[in-house]
Amino acid sequence: MKKLLIWLPLALFAIVFALVVNGLIEPSDHLVRSAMVGKPVPALRLPPILPNKDGIDTARQAGGKPRLLNVFASWCIPCVAEAPQLMKLKQAGVPIDAIAVRDTTADVQAFLARNGDPYARIGDDRAMRAQLSLGSSGVPETFVIDSRGVIVDQHIGDVRAEDVAKLLAALEKAK
Repeated sequence: MKKLLIWLPLALFAIVFALVVNGLIEPSDHLVRSAMVGKPVPALRLPPILPNKDGIDTARQAGGKPRLLNVFASWCIPCVAEAPQLMKLKQAGVPIDAIAVRDTTADVQAFLARNGDPYARIGDDRAMRAQLSLGSSGVPETFVIDSRGVIVDQHIGDVRAEDVAKLLAALEKAK
């Protein structure tokens, strides 16, 4: 019996080690999905962050053509990475609205001058209230809004080249 007790700490260490290695090899999904998918876009009324573009007012924009709603920030590195893909979507005729999170007019202007401007409207969300009401957990995130004003899909993280076709298909389905 004493011989078994001597090996107990080693056995416990081996079990803990195996659990840690398993967690590193197969990490759990840390994405926080929005509970708003399948529901109407919440009532948002955001002032424009730029003088030459409208802000976001979901009451006036409800219905019509399917569109994307991109949550971004000028200080966000993945937002820079997704800019070329958003420009491709704009060139394909996709209307893209945006919410600028914790940002300033000057920084957003500089961001758009460097990376292109795919947005039809940009709302100012300095307090992150609109972002939270959408169920967005970070930047960038993109929501697909159908023709009735319902959120039908959520893309977490930057839009990459391989995601463009998926977003276009989701928009086509959302008509």
